[in-house]
Amino acid sequence: MSRLGRVRAQTSAGWRAFVRRRTAVFFTFFFPVILIVIFGALIQTDPTGGGLFAEPAAYYVPGYLAVVVLFTPFSRLGSEVARHREGNRFEKLATTPVTRGEWLLGQTLVNAAIIALASLLILVLVVVLTGADIAFSPLVVAYILVGVVCFCAIGSMLGSYTDSQDGAVAASNALGLPLLFLSETFIPLEQLPGWFGPLVNLSPLTYFSRGVRAATYPDAGTASVFGLEPALANLGILAVLAVVAFAFGAYSIPRTD
Repeated sequence: MSRLGRVRAQTSAGWRAFVRRRTAVFFTFFFPVILIVIFGALIQTDPTGGGLFAEPAAYYVPGYLAVVVLFTPFSRLGSEVARHREGNRFEKLATTPVTRGEWLLGQTLVNAAIIALASLLILVLVVVLTGADIAFSPLVVAYILVGVVCFCAIGSMLGSYTDSQDGAVAASNALGLPLLFLSETFIPLEQLPGWFGPLVNLSPLTYFSRGVRAATYPDAGTASVFGLEPALANLGILAVLAVVAFAFGAYSIPRTD
């Protein structure tokens, strides 16, 4: 079987495994919807006031997308790798021609399809429920795909280095929650302590949120990077981080258990 055939087989198996878990399917789409309803439609934004939601509704689009782009790969890949380790499946995989990189790529493609559908639903709901005036840029698709690659790889590392499936889920939440709120998603940099500013740049999600905001909400005034257009520059940085993370993620997957 060719490399393309092996990746296709892994993708097909991963997709069937996902749709069979009805609870996982439900909450993958339900959680971001609830978030939008609570923060976007019920609490709403107050551009003339202060507080957490003091920006126009369009400003928070990257945050809503980040919920699925970050948490779905973290939780799914972390638990999937941990489950394979507990079931000694990687030991069996080592007897086949499938490489660790091909296995991870197959899982990443499954997540990309799931998250693309969830992201489309999020964008529609944000416009309908919050009245956000956003620009529909094709760069958003690129950001979602590159972000999925990056965070699937990190999720793979979490599943590889924790001691159990429960540990992988706990690590995913422990890392994901701070990243979600401290990567210029829902909280502007100006509302954070001055000393924390440089730390924000260490988060891959920061470049996702900055770039998506520059592409969908030009009035946000996202700063340029090295004099380059922010939507393209942040995508380039995120792509480099995704390639590096994918290499480490594939390498971290055990050959045997």
